Amino acid sequence: MVLALLVGAGAGLGAVAFRWMIKGFTLLLSGHEDYSAAGHAANPYVPWLGRFFVLLAPVLAGLVYGPLVQRYAREARGHGVPEVMFAVARRGGKIAPQVALVKSLASALCIGGGGSVGREGPIVQIGSALGSSLGGWVKVAEDRLKVLVACGAAGGIAATFNAPLAGVFFAMELILRDFTAESFGMVVLASVTASVIGRACLGNNPFLHLPAFQVQHLSQYLLFALLGLLAGALGVGFTKVLYRIEDLCDAAWRGPEWARPAIGGLLLGLLLLLLPEMYGVGYPVLENAVGGKYVIGFLIVLLLGKIVATSLTIGIGGSGGVFAPSLFMGAMLGSAFGAAAHDLVPGVAGPVGAYGLIGMGAVFAGSARAPITAVIILFELTGEYSIILPLMTAIVLATGVSRALTRDTIYSLKLRRRGIDLDEKAPGAHFAGIKVGAVMEPVPQALPATMTLARAADVLAASPHGVLPVVTAEGRYLGTATARTAAETLADGTHDAATVSTITHLPSTVTTETDLSDALDSLVGGNGAGLPVLDTDRTTLAGWITHQSVLASLHHRPTQPQTAVASV
Repeated sequence: MVLALLVGAGAGLGAVAFRWMIKGFTLLLSGHEDYSAAGHAANPYVPWLGRFFVLLAPVLAGLVYGPLVQRYAREARGHGVPEVMFAVARRGGKIAPQVALVKSLASALCIGGGGSVGREGPIVQIGSALGSSLGGWVKVAEDRLKVLVACGAAGGIAATFNAPLAGVFFAMELILRDFTAESFGMVVLASVTASVIGRACLGNNPFLHLPAFQVQHLSQYLLFALLGLLAGALGVGFTKVLYRIEDLCDAAWRGPEWARPAIGGLLLGLLLLLLPEMYGVGYPVLENAVGGKYVIGFLIVLLLGKIVATSLTIGIGGSGGVFAPSLFMGAMLGSAFGAAAHDLVPGVAGPVGAYGLIGMGAVFAGSARAPITAVIILFELTGEYSIILPLMTAIVLATGVSRALTRDTIYSLKLRRRGIDLDEKAPGAHFAGIKVGAVMEPVPQALPATMTLARAADVLAASPHGVLPVVTAEGRYLGTATARTAAETLADGTHDAATVSTITHLPSTVTTETDLSDALDSLVGGNGAGLPVLDTDRTTLAGWITHQSVLASLHHRPTQPQTAVASV
């Protein structure tokens, strides 16, 4: 609990510092607090360049953060969240300490220099690195180190967007990918702590000022559902374009990696010269779109421009997140959809802003496939409960479309391209190719299902592991009985005439052809003492597996590798 509070405080302070750094570099390189809302204005520091200064801003930023990332923390390149997911799933939560500093500098420079990316990916990686570093310093166990990494991610999101609930569910749904009471409580503590610090330093204001939401007619739900389908397809399309452009940049670049952001910054500068609304995160542009200040044609231009600008920023080696760009795209899509609906069915469609808000959550859900986070963050941004039902409708459909079109999300695809599948178990060299049939023990004495508990208690008490298989009179396997269950039942005093069948439990099925690594997971997830091994017909007992038999296999495997493989 103390560590979770410390990580939350560190992530909150880191988020505040990161936002100030972005603001400072944006002022330095563009002369404006947010150039996306300044049109084609000149940089007041170099007025003689006019609007053409945007050609140089990404180059200057790239010249600084390119060598910084290449030399000190290459994992700071890109959008950050996949690296944290990989660290939790495959590296036990270990993240290099220098990542927090390098990522904050690189991302602040990239965004300040016009990079069309968001700040959520960097702050997730920054907070996670803080949590990992603190956990490593005090030498916590691996499972708790993972929770501290999630605490850092939640704290960063909470403080950056003034959205503590969204921070919690982002960390649970995307980073830990697991909901347990203990980890949830620790992540909540960190998120609340970071949010309090963020509000104290940055004010208790939402990072976006959005219009009030209202559903004026029940038939609007059909329009929201259609928008959800379109948003899911857009989320998948954005993911494909992002990595396609990254592949093109990889194929085209032949120079040193440290120079790639600077040279590629020229292309980004040309895009910013044509469409300055793509400079940085672009929240003012998003607010204008949801507020109905743009026509349909320009909204579509902004949508396509953001897809290209974000993909190019990541492709040239920039550092920044894809969460805010997905919100931006959703706002453009939703506002254009709402404006078109208002023109076609003015008596039913309702205000344009409602569709912009729904589109924001739906596109994020379609790209990241994190429906809970998408619902929560839009609810926190608007503060209105009336958004929940239409938002859930659109987000569920967007998630379904995304899942139907591709198995990957915008985060998992980056890892899959490296040959890493988080949905599969981590490869274990010691257990590779070993089947349970090669290491199982003989079947222990089985208990007849009709045996009384009083007699079975003596047999269970004498068994090595306190668990035995239960069979019918014909020898058909029914499950297992444990000494603990027998003791608890007999202690009740009302089951003196009970039989073994009343305490029989059916554990996870393990056969002679089950991989040893899978069997070990079943052992850990079950009673932990031992599991019956069934023949391939899944009804006949073939053997027994325990932690001791797994350990024996691991211990003797290196000395006789050929024999072990042959026995399989």
